[in-house]
Amino acid sequence: MRILLLIATLLLAACGNDAPKANINIGSIAPTFQTFRADGGATHFPAAFFGKPLVIRFWADWCKYCEGEMKAIEAVYQRHKDKGLEVLAINAGQDKKTIDAFIKKIGVTYPALLDETSTIARNYGVVALPTTFFIDGKGIVRAKIVGEADEVTFERHALELLK
Repeated sequence: MRILLLIATLLLAACGNDAPKANINIGSIAPTFQTFRADGGATHFPAAFFGKPLVIRFWADWCKYCEGEMKAIEAVYQRHKDKGLEVLAINAGQDKKTIDAFIKKIGVTYPALLDETSTIARNYGVVALPTTFFIDGKGIVRAKIVGEADEVTFERHALELLK
């Protein structure tokens, strides 16, 4: 597991010349960003999500654990989207064609966002994939998972956000 995190860190670092710009942890204000969804629409955080519990997931198609975990997040999302839970899957460093193919393959319904230069990932201090942030309706990070996690863990953090 540690070797995989090291490899993921090195691959993410190779996506750009800049090191992570921040170390976003529990209690931090989530950085703002604007980007495009893979389906072509624009996404603005926090404007479009103020007052809503939000899960932000950083991923790539080469990430060994991302596929299964994105499916696990989909299950949690389906159970709680009617309660207001939002999920954004931000791809770190890949192009739209790659993102579209992966999302179609795994069948998730929450939005996939483009971060082809990994700028958003660096602004969030992402050093390994997958990395997931659980953000409350005020834009405060309430939980962070670096590396793999299971559906039960995602569920627990989502329920905390929904309180």
